[in-house]
Amino acid sequence: MSGTTLAAPVLAFSRRRRPLRLISRHLTIFVGGLLLTLLIAAAVGAPLITPFDPIALDVAHRLRPPDAVHWFGTDNYGRDILSRTLYGGRISLFVGISAAVGSSLIGTVIGLAAGMFRWADAICMRIMDGLMAIPSILLAVAMMTLVRPGVLIVIVAITVPEVPRVARLVRSVVLVIREQNYVQAATSIGTRLPRLLLRHILPNALTPIIVQATYVCASAVLLEAYLGFLGVGIPPEVPSWGNIIADGRTYVQLAIWIVLFPGAFLGVMVMAINMLGDGVRDLLDQRLASRF
Repeated sequence: MSGTTLAAPVLAFSRRRRPLRLISRHLTIFVGGLLLTLLIAAAVGAPLITPFDPIALDVAHRLRPPDAVHWFGTDNYGRDILSRTLYGGRISLFVGISAAVGSSLIGTVIGLAAGMFRWADAICMRIMDGLMAIPSILLAVAMMTLVRPGVLIVIVAITVPEVPRVARLVRSVVLVIREQNYVQAATSIGTRLPRLLLRHILPNALTPIIVQATYVCASAVLLEAYLGFLGVGIPPEVPSWGNIIADGRTYVQLAIWIVLFPGAFLGVMVMAINMLGDGVRDLLDQRLASRF
């Protein structure tokens, strides 16, 4: 009876400590996910957080330092930096997620084809090698100069340089998976190619694809800011972190807050996405290692 009485508090204490143990084991995922969640909430809830229009001009209050009214100050046109930073986060998130999803889908298809068919490997990988030989920023700038700037065009310009990295990753994974015994067994009993890909190969290749997608998202957020800073990205009338920093570089000695706050948000977002990707990679690697 006494053993049962003592076991109940011990079990309850163990259950209370379980969330703490999970957080300590996966601290990178927790911190990265928390920071990213806060940034997403701030971007989505921008109209509720700040009452100012991000594109409204107020020349009478231009270059105003941070105060109780304008928490992040104003720029050279009197626009509220907090509003522009939060609304700019929407653009960065949309571009980053769209580029990650687009490059992952296209790269996965190309990587599957290259890994399964020798003739496709010879053609697709040579094209991918050619794209990878060009730095991402130069390729994106070259594409942006050929068309009228816009959000969708920026997404395409960022997605194209990331496709070869995903394609080569998927190809290398497929080359390993297709030699596994279960794939050979499925092939020997006459499993058709679509079923073989969807049932046996693609599910086992999802882990590196998901991890790579997080890195592509972080890279896309940075590349969008680079393009905006160079003046070939998002149109100037649309608030984005790159545009805000580009507008404030002339006044950096007079009003450093124009560059400081969007730059800090950009750095925190990239760090959060990378931390989340590293944590997911470590978690999935541990699960894979436990199977063998």
